[in-house]
Amino acid sequence: MSGLGERLKDARKAKGYTLDDLQAITKIQKRYLAGIENEDYSMMPGSFYVRAFIKQYAEAVGLDAQEMLALYRENESSAQMREEEVQRSAPQMNQKTGFSRSGRMNEMLPKIIAALFIVVILAVVVFLYKHQANTQKPDEPGAADELTVDKPSDQPTLEEDGKKDEGKEDADTDEEEQPAQEEEPEEPEEPEEPEEPEEPAADQTLTQASVSGADSTFTLENAEKFSVTVKVKPEGESWIGITNPAGQELMPQGARVMTAGQEETVDLSGQESARIRVGRTQFTEILVNGEPLSYPNDQITQNIIIQYKK
Repeated sequence: MSGLGERLKDARKAKGYTLDDLQAITKIQKRYLAGIENEDYSMMPGSFYVRAFIKQYAEAVGLDAQEMLALYRENESSAQMREEEVQRSAPQMNQKTGFSRSGRMNEMLPKIIAALFIVVILAVVVFLYKHQANTQKPDEPGAADELTVDKPSDQPTLEEDGKKDEGKEDADTDEEEQPAQEEEPEEPEEPEEPEEPEEPAADQTLTQASVSGADSTFTLENAEKFSVTVKVKPEGESWIGITNPAGQELMPQGARVMTAGQEETVDLSGQESARIRVGRTQFTEILVNGEPLSYPNDQITQNIIIQYKK
């Protein structure tokens, strides 16, 4: 035991704070605060969050945060440090493996194409050989039977003339019996009324209002809804928590460590404001109604406060 936990615990009691009071001040879960006082970090998500929680704890009870972190580093196990180094180097190793596989594929591609070309040529040769073997000489055509066709006479017969005259008279009679059809006048088409152009909807504006240490305030205006999407980049992980002004957690599964590639969307339309706690800003993207939010500075841990003006 380095005495770190005892010093923090004594300072907390001197301030008159309980663990519940300290949880409300720092937004750190009570079980993590108890673990720091007992110097039991097994339930922590990682050494990065241990250092961040110790720093917040020390600032809340009025102790020197750097001195407390120095006590923690003296007793921090080398295994935890190696774990973070392995996590940082893993993407590089995967990238090198991907390059190696891609190089082998590029070397094999010409050979595969050449083999397919040879197979196609062999298939064409076999097909032509079989087709030539199965082809038989056609029989010589015999003399065509001569057909005798009587040439029709150019002069029509008396029966045909009579039938034509009868058909003509019947057609004339039908034309006389059918009354002429009166054409109905076409109704004029009514002119179409021009459509009134729709008024364009005002674009939403996300404006940075103020920055105070790790707290940054933004204002969201001209937006029909208030939705926040948090994405963790493939190369890291981050602690994420979203609360309303009353301190109530709004994420469906609660504040937690989101791993690489995870994404969470929270509908905050019913809230006047929301506070987004980001543990590692370099690995975290925030989108407000699909619009990316830019961090005001390079601090690793930040609190993003968004005020929704309907």
